[in-house]
Amino acid sequence: MFVAMNRFKIRPGREQDFETIWRERETFLEELPGFKAFHLLRGPSDDEHTLYASHTVWASRADFEAWTKSEAFRQAHKGAGGHEDICVGRPSFESFEEVEGTEALAKAG
Repeated sequence: MFVAMNRFKIRPGREQDFETIWRERETFLEELPGFKAFHLLRGPSDDEHTLYASHTVWASRADFEAWTKSEAFRQAHKGAGGHEDICVGRPSFESFEEVEGTEALAKAG
């Protein structure tokens, strides 16, 4: 498993604008080999910003890297730099490869 994550610092009062941008975007992710999940997470707030993290889960680093080189990636990210008024600074990218994991088993009904 491979997790790709961006952390965003959003200006106070602009949180709903940021969430709307994410809700209304076209991602094309479901069509891609190796894509497993996407989540947008809201973190703590202070006087300077609210922290958000977006992360995608992939079957492998190779699947993620193929996504970043695809036309679907270019389409999903066009205009992404046009929201400087919402963000404090640039997003911070982090990635992680699974070392160990546990998943909940589905309970029978």
